[in-house]
Amino acid sequence: MAATDVSVAGTAAPKGSLFGSLFFQVVAALVLGILIGVVAPETGQGLKFFSDAFLRLIAMVVAPIVFCVVVHGIASAGDLRKVGRVGVKSLIYFEGMTTVALAFGLVLALLFGPGHGMDIDVSKLDAKQLASFADNAHKLQGGGFGGFVLNIIPPTAFDAFARNDVLQVLFFAVIFGVSLALVGEPGKPVVNLIDSIAKVLFKAMGLIVRVAPLGVLGAIGFTVGKYGIGSLKQLLALVVLFYVSVALFVVIALGIVMRIAGLSLFKFLRYLKEELLIVLATASSDSVLPQIMRKLEAMGVKQEVVGLVIPTGYSFNLDAFSIYLTLAVVFIAQATNTPLSVSDLLLVLGVSLVTSKGAHGVPGSAIVILAATLGAVPAIPAIGLVLVLSVDWFVGIARAVGNLIGNCVATVVVAAWENDLDYAKAVAVLDRGTAEEVEYQGA
Repeated sequence: MAATDVSVAGTAAPKGSLFGSLFFQVVAALVLGILIGVVAPETGQGLKFFSDAFLRLIAMVVAPIVFCVVVHGIASAGDLRKVGRVGVKSLIYFEGMTTVALAFGLVLALLFGPGHGMDIDVSKLDAKQLASFADNAHKLQGGGFGGFVLNIIPPTAFDAFARNDVLQVLFFAVIFGVSLALVGEPGKPVVNLIDSIAKVLFKAMGLIVRVAPLGVLGAIGFTVGKYGIGSLKQLLALVVLFYVSVALFVVIALGIVMRIAGLSLFKFLRYLKEELLIVLATASSDSVLPQIMRKLEAMGVKQEVVGLVIPTGYSFNLDAFSIYLTLAVVFIAQATNTPLSVSDLLLVLGVSLVTSKGAHGVPGSAIVILAATLGAVPAIPAIGLVLVLSVDWFVGIARAVGNLIGNCVATVVVAAWENDLDYAKAVAVLDRGTAEEVEYQGA
């Protein structure tokens, strides 16, 4: 893209205006949603409409934005070998951090034993609660590696857009972008057209993001109204341990990685505070995908890196989800008094490394992937999944936030690895804490 003055995805507030700040509006909506949920639970549950509408608005433009950004980035890169290097480095990083996250969850579960003492009799658990997840889990298991690869390839390009499958859209975008690059000069008008469409879509996203406070109000009002403030008590140990695990992983593992890349993790989190707060309230990282991409570009990460790493990471780099996967598996084993041998633990790690991929976009993804994982680890009773159903929403909040942070860090690291990060601009933006009025040069 040409050099442009941007107010990132519409998130920048008028200078000196606290009430005009999206961050302030989201916090206010968060507090108001809690109050409504406590004082008038039925009214709070009725507000879910706002959350659903906001997420639909976001979903409406996510796939086209991903397509345009990826295609333009690849077609404008000029060097397809460079695009290939970025892809390979991204996958290497994803696999490395996923392994660390899986091991992290496993170790903490063994150290703190959140399920010990529950003494659950599996014969008394209601298997009907898992009925809605069984088919999806079976599909994940039955296809094997071949099925997983085939799932990445859309039946048609239009089908990928219609179902809003980001991974399939990304696959088609890579092929389309590479083809445009190979065509050369005759393809330039198409590249320019796609660039123009991307700018329009980002402007549309800026308008949509302004109603984020309503989405937050609806999500929080519904959650508190339906489950109540004390709804975490049933499985408090698991929930608290998971939140602490994600926080420790972000601060320690991702903090070290960011330090190696030469940047401050805490300044980086401050820079993304508005987007993280929206994800915290909606429990959906989809709600900020385009804004995150634009913000990373505005802090000095080249467009082609952002366009490849972020969408791919949404399916292949789920750090917080990976922590939860092994943590929940061991929790279920402990709660049902199921002994785990070293070979069982290694099997959990190995299977989880595969099943954790492609969870994004699967209905009830956490329970589905857990079911698929337990199906391959016969020592642990799969019916134990019933134990975590009631807190899945709350756990999902930390999963979404942790996954988003992990993907943003991955993008910065891959960019630094590929020498596609403008350090001077990144330091200046992070020190200021905002990309407001940042002039940047896209690829």
